[in-house]
Amino acid sequence: MDSLSHLDANGNPAMVDVGGKAVSRRTARARSIVALGPDIMQHITQSGLTQSGLAGVDIQTRKGPVFQTAIIAGTMAAKRTDDLIPLCHSLGLDNCQITITTDGPDAIVDCLVSTEGKTGVEMEALVGASVAALTIYDMCKALSHDIVIRETKLMEKTGGKRDFKRT
Repeated sequence: MDSLSHLDANGNPAMVDVGGKAVSRRTARARSIVALGPDIMQHITQSGLTQSGLAGVDIQTRKGPVFQTAIIAGTMAAKRTDDLIPLCHSLGLDNCQITITTDGPDAIVDCLVSTEGKTGVEMEALVGASVAALTIYDMCKALSHDIVIRETKLMEKTGGKRDFKRT
């Protein structure tokens, strides 16, 4: 197992020095799954929305359109990851795409980010997906508190020492 990269020789937290690394294309895709629960799915059904693959439609609440707001929040968060995670490098993202679909009672949030840089964008993708999921919770909690953000995970990354793809 490799050593932890964010510790110096004395075991203290340290930002990784990427000064000597070459610039390369970096991408990452993360996913959060939000279990909306039966009350919210009933609301979606009563609103005339389909329960499968909500791409292109949205849940309307008094706070506004849930998925559209979550996409904006997730994008904003991905761009500000270095403000939230102490040892992350500041990165200018070339792209951030968040999509939200449904699968039965679940909202599936995918966040794909890319940049040309010396360090990866996994944290930006994970933060984007996480904040979009939290925004869905916030926007829907008036309908039900039976919402569970089940998991957030890296699905794939390219660039750097090695590529990764979850199967």
